[in-house]
Amino acid sequence: MSLVNVLALLFNAIEILLTVYYWGMILYFFMSWIPNAQGSAFGRFLRKIYEPFLAPFRKIIPPIGMIDISSLAAIFVLIFFQRGLHAIFVLILQQLV
Repeated sequence: MSLVNVLALLFNAIEILLTVYYWGMILYFFMSWIPNAQGSAFGRFLRKIYEPFLAPFRKIIPPIGMIDISSLAAIFVLIFFQRGLHAIFVLILQQLV
């Protein structure tokens, strides 16, 4: 297996992990609309994973009424990070080929 194949496999694994993290965050946001869902064992598990990422956004952007805009900002940052990382991976792989 060549270095390019190993790096491509590693980059794909990282992108899959980021995609899973993204969808988990979407699920965590929707769970906030369901009464007592975040208090369940699964909700507490998701809170441990996502609150450290969301906390800085919540400190900067206050909620507007019942709407938590900071969550939207966190999703956009995650999407931009994922796309930027993908572009970097593509550039690295193109240089090695």
